Amino acid sequence: METTTRSVGIIGKQAIPEAPKVKYCLYARKSTESEERQVLSIDSQIKEMLQLAEREGLEIVAMKRESHSAKETGQRPVFNEIVEEIKGGKYNGILTWAPDRISRNAGDLGKIVDLMDAGILQEIRTYSQRFSNNPNEKFLLMILGSQAKLENDNRGVNVKRGLRTRVEMGLWPTTPPTGYLTQKLMDKKCQVIVDPDRAPVIKQMFEKVAYEKWSGRKVYHWLRFELNFHTTGNKPLTCGNVYRTLTNHFYYGTFEYPKESGNWYQGKHEPLISKELFDKVQAQLKRDSIVRQSHEFAFTKLITCGLCGSMFSAEEKYKQLKDGTMRKYIYYGCGRARDLHCKNTYLREEELIDQLIRALDQIDLNGIGIQHKFEEELRRFNKFQRGVLGMTNASKGHQEVDLKTYAKYTLKEGTDQERRELMGCFRTKIKITKGIATIES
Repeated sequence: METTTRSVGIIGKQAIPEAPKVKYCLYARKSTESEERQVLSIDSQIKEMLQLAEREGLEIVAMKRESHSAKETGQRPVFNEIVEEIKGGKYNGILTWAPDRISRNAGDLGKIVDLMDAGILQEIRTYSQRFSNNPNEKFLLMILGSQAKLENDNRGVNVKRGLRTRVEMGLWPTTPPTGYLTQKLMDKKCQVIVDPDRAPVIKQMFEKVAYEKWSGRKVYHWLRFELNFHTTGNKPLTCGNVYRTLTNHFYYGTFEYPKESGNWYQGKHEPLISKELFDKVQAQLKRDSIVRQSHEFAFTKLITCGLCGSMFSAEEKYKQLKDGTMRKYIYYGCGRARDLHCKNTYLREEELIDQLIRALDQIDLNGIGIQHKFEEELRRFNKFQRGVLGMTNASKGHQEVDLKTYAKYTLKEGTDQERRELMGCFRTKIKITKGIATIES
């Protein structure tokens, strides 16, 4: 009598091999819901699934944890890693708490089903269900995954409806701006109250801009260096946040939600300022933000302060002479970006040029970029002499002009652009300390 083993199926005398043994990856993902609503934490999931594996003799070859939301496709790095490892043959089963731990969106669910269709993923085990590569179980898996997506979509709709109802009641729906606090009493939940510590400062900000004509940057320095003002998150207001605060309608009682939607609501919160004060501030800020004609001076961005290390800036001043004409003066001074109270003095451009010319005598100009600049300028000058003045011997005698003479002439008589190009050739730094300019290597 012919005998056969029980490990294979027999059709006549042809053996059919058994399906490969399932090796599982234990995948635990924390829900994005609150602790009361989520089924189990990650540690609890792992504990329960390990007990299940021990009872049923399941082989676990990998264990993965993840806290990312499964709402959007492809946004979970650990899940993407599992997909690649399944394709690589590291394991062919997934052990998880529930189907919605694997996916709550159609894209990731489709990846799992495709792996089952290709025979690469043999089985998905949950605490109470089993899904293998057969039509009925795959169909059930897709239904459960789609149900999880439906719950997500409905939750989003419900949240938006709740926020819309809240703003229609005049309640601010998110974290309130600086100067207000969220009411924590349960019977007044979602309402905002005035912050007794910060609200007076916010009001002073509006008053200083409206009545004392302060700029937003001056308000920023006042908050940062004089008051040491911090938000409820213990962070200082940035200059950008100062401007956003000064243009926020919330402080006089109204607000727009969502932002730039054109939907305006009258809030139930207590205003910190009046509408008239807010309008005065907007008029002042508009005047303060007038875009003036830009002008790049000869030495800006090339000079640093010898006291605090800030970059030097320049400004034009005009003085009417006795004959009625106007004379322009250019002054260079510390920008005070690093030290608001820097004591460095201003320096007129003429005095700066004289000091730079004297400093050139102490610098070796050979071997730096000025040599190339000088030769280009000489070729341009010779071309002008030959083409315009008709001089055939224009290039003779040019060797008598040395680099320092050319550099000093450019500083004295050149345009702002020529001076900037010249100073850019130096591999040195210009520093000004108490009206004294130095060129340092």
